[in-house]
Amino acid sequence: MNLPPLPGPVADGPGIPAPGRGAWLRRGISRDGGPLVEDREVVWLQAGPYYADSRGFAGVTSFDGSLVRFHHLEGEPGEDTGALRWEGPHLVERGTNTDGSTFLEVWTPLPDAEGDTGCWAGQGYRVVRVGPHVVHVDARAGTYWRL
Repeated sequence: MNLPPLPGPVADGPGIPAPGRGAWLRRGISRDGGPLVEDREVVWLQAGPYYADSRGFAGVTSFDGSLVRFHHLEGEPGEDTGALRWEGPHLVERGTNTDGSTFLEVWTPLPDAEGDTGCWAGQGYRVVRVGPHVVHVDARAGTYWRL
């Protein structure tokens, strides 16, 4: 996959709401101000207020005019809060975890995210689809696949 170059320094300040629809591949994460690294494939799908992250959590997002809150309803417990901003073709999130640690994540849109979109939930699982991209989350794991 030919991905655009990573952005330079990311400005602080108020963010934007999570896009209502999208499929993203994480390009890197910086924890507590450390270096931007990536050690595995991480996919985030957003379909309206519903999201699923292949790391193993899914739920709903809300926006308070500055920050997006990712409320985990399935999988890994927690809530992440961050400011999203577009930096060229990347969606960049600066945020704080419930334990007080900080992160910066860089996301690149996945190709072919047109087509059917939806979210399905049942006892102990949630599935989000954006075009051919699907993430399933349950108590054991998150799984990404492409139809």
